[in-house]
Amino acid sequence: MLKLASLIFRNVLRNRRRSLLTLASTAVSLAVLGFLVAIYQGFFFAEQASPTEALRLICSHKVSLANVLPASHFARIANMPGVQAVSSWTWYQGKFKDGKPEEFFARFAVDPIDIQKVRPDFEAPIDQWAEFQRNRTGCAVARKVAEKNNFKIGDSINIKGDIYPVNLELHVSMIFDCPKNNECLMFHREYLTELLKADGNKNADSVGTFLILAQSPDDVPRIARAIDSAFENSPWPTKTQTEREFSLSFMAFMGNIKMYLAVVCAAVTFTILLVSANTVAMSVRERTREMAILRTLGYAPAEIMQVVLGESVFIALIGGLFGVALAKVLTLVMAAFDPYGQGMPFHWEAGLIVAVFAVVIGLLSALVPAWFASRRNIVESLRFTG
Repeated sequence: MLKLASLIFRNVLRNRRRSLLTLASTAVSLAVLGFLVAIYQGFFFAEQASPTEALRLICSHKVSLANVLPASHFARIANMPGVQAVSSWTWYQGKFKDGKPEEFFARFAVDPIDIQKVRPDFEAPIDQWAEFQRNRTGCAVARKVAEKNNFKIGDSINIKGDIYPVNLELHVSMIFDCPKNNECLMFHREYLTELLKADGNKNADSVGTFLILAQSPDDVPRIARAIDSAFENSPWPTKTQTEREFSLSFMAFMGNIKMYLAVVCAAVTFTILLVSANTVAMSVRERTREMAILRTLGYAPAEIMQVVLGESVFIALIGGLFGVALAKVLTLVMAAFDPYGQGMPFHWEAGLIVAVFAVVIGLLSALVPAWFASRRNIVESLRFTG
């Protein structure tokens, strides 16, 4: 096919308007495909946020996250073989200021000493860690949350309760750095427990989830099975998952995301295929007599087929490259609307998948027209006037 490259290139430039329109439609469609691939990759094949992510598990109530666990589970979990550290990790929510969406950030009740062991990727000066652990009403705030809300060390933060019918009066004791998508505010679980007991709440000494750090990756599945087996017949059965599995479980609320993305990708691919096949068929039909002349000059049917396939693949591949660039732009635009500027990264694997799809689409869309063009009778083709 290399010796036919100049002929292929000239044929592509022959009808520039049609080639550009085909290239543009292919680029836009493949950009959508690349964006969907980037979303899929970000959801299910994201890189680990920190080296300890693979060692962490989250233990919650088996029925629902809305159900709490007794704080007494802590001691039994901590004494299980392979467990390095445990901390409570209770979602408080609450209402900050006016409760507007732009004012929202995650708030968790934790065990301040144990959380430092479980989350070594939360980095802050030693004196701030000490102050956070000492001050019962102290709180630790992720740096991006602090910058967004102009929190400084020593500032007071008042949060009105909603899930829990008590209000928090906190003081910023620590500002920490953390892996992306882990930005939050942490405060003492015992402070929350004291407020709930004073309010007469029957679930005062309870925990939403337990965050567990295993000693090695090999211990992770064994610890999960051991915890769930230990509490299987108790009034508070548990469901223990890795941190990644726990995060992905929230996507189940939206349905079968894998199926949705697969269906959309299939629809986009089929649409590109129809557009490309129609364009190639029109081009081949217009050049029926020319191909017959090439046959009379000694071009073999295989070479005619290679010319048609080469034109289609060339346009599809160039469209694919533009599509990759456009998909990259789309992910950057999405990152711009992310309050923390992280978005969904576009990795080289997604670009490679788009390029492969472009080549396959180019081949499939031209296969039938190329076959008939290379096998058509020369005399009939020379008489063709359509």
